[in-house]
Amino acid sequence: QVQLVESGGGLVQAGGSLRLSCAGSGRTFTFSSYTMAWFRQAPGKEREFVAGIYASGDMTTYLDSVRGRFTISRDNAKNTVYLQMNSLKPEDTAVYYCAADLVTTPFRIYRSYPNYDYWGQGTQVTVSS
Repeated sequence: QVQLVESGGGLVQAGGSLRLSCAGSGRTFTFSSYTMAWFRQAPGKEREFVAGIYASGDMTTYLDSVRGRFTISRDNAKNTVYLQMNSLKPEDTAVYYCAADLVTTPFRIYRSYPNYDYWGQGTQVTVSS
């Protein structure tokens, strides 16, 4: 059984920062074999891709509206992926989910949520104006 557990969400003022973490575990879960991603879902909206990082950590991609403000990183020794969020805006308010996709196509980071195999329970991020 694979578990992804997010932490680090909360309430912050516009312009502030938060760092989300997602720890993966499971007897058969080899973290370094998975591309990891962060998605978010605001009330009444569809779940959207925010950022992704390839299994080896040497390739990343971002939603245009967060590029330059958010940074995704991973520590394969700790089975953990991070999302550093700076210059937060009220429109960043959402539940943030981490997701894992077993690499089957080399150097490919999918932006569509059906491609992801495992999901965390989500962590709320609220940015006040």
